[in-house]
Amino acid sequence: MAVTAKIAPSMLSSDFSNLASEAERMLNCGADWLHMDVMDRHFVPNLTIGAPVIESLRKHTKAYLDCHLMVTNPLDYVEPMGKAGASGFTFHVEVSKDNWQELVLRIKSKGMRPGVALKPGTPIEEVYPLVEGENPVEMVLVLTVEPGFGGQKFMPEMMDKVRTLRKKYPSLDIEVDGGLGPSTIGAAASAGANCIVAGSSVFGAAEPANVISLTRKSVNENRKSS
Repeated sequence: MAVTAKIAPSMLSSDFSNLASEAERMLNCGADWLHMDVMDRHFVPNLTIGAPVIESLRKHTKAYLDCHLMVTNPLDYVEPMGKAGASGFTFHVEVSKDNWQELVLRIKSKGMRPGVALKPGTPIEEVYPLVEGENPVEMVLVLTVEPGFGGQKFMPEMMDKVRTLRKKYPSLDIEVDGGLGPSTIGAAASAGANCIVAGSSVFGAAEPANVISLTRKSVNENRKSS
């Protein structure tokens, strides 16, 4: 199965006072997904949105809400996020080593697509059992910055993880998040990432549609040549 480019602007960089209109603006600019960062001020030091905000936004859009849960107890979030209308539920391998099988089953039972994320310091081998399990995750998110805050600098050494994943799992959705912009998207795409999360580089651009278009072009060109 061929993987396709999915460009997901990070709503953490949007104007939270106009979340619905910001979501519509990104979709009109060509976004495939909307990336939603959920932080609990425990797993990471920051605190952001939760299920109530997802539920509010869902009333205004049919878009795929790609939810990245930087939380210590992801099981506690499955039911509320499912009810709120989350499309994807990506949890961290660091907090789910003992219960990921139950977690994946619950995520799927709520109609969400399961994904697993790993921090920069976590070896890529730790996600292999989740991709190869009887009930596997459907996406791996490789963080290219330390999770918790937007606007950080891209860590190019994380592309080794992406290359390793792509070689091992040719049809897997591989997402990258952190410091992605015009100067770094090429590195991520050539390594094998097909799902690109971009925050400030999109929302801070004079022409967000151009950034999204260039990102998609980079992913597609690199997928063809790989």
